[in-house]
Amino acid sequence: MSTLVELNLALILFLPWFLILGALYWIYPRAPRHTARMIFDLVALALSVVAFLYSIHWAHDNATGSRGKIWPQVLAASLGYGVWLSVMTTAFFVRRRWLRRRGTSS
Repeated sequence: MSTLVELNLALILFLPWFLILGALYWIYPRAPRHTARMIFDLVALALSVVAFLYSIHWAHDNATGSRGKIWPQVLAASLGYGVWLSVMTTAFFVRRRWLRRRGTSS
C-alpha cells in the first residue's frame, strides 16, 4: 500500500459516511436558510474535516507498531471519527442556539 493511501485510509473509508452526515447537517433544519447560516455551516464542515485530518495524521505518528501494522489504522479511524463527530455535534448545538436566539430577536 502506498504511503499516501496508508496515511489517509481512514478518510477514504469514512468519506461516504461523512458525506451523508454532512448533507443531513446542511439540509436540516430547512429554515431559516440565510447567508450567515450557510457560511456557518460551511465553516463547521470544513473545520470538522481539517480536525479529522489532523487527528488521523497525529494518530499515525503516535501509534506504536508493537501491536502490528493495523494498529495505527485502527487508532486513526477511531480517533478521527470521534474528533469529526465532536466538532459536528458542537456545531449542531451552537447553530441551534444561535438560530433560536436570532428567531426570538427578530
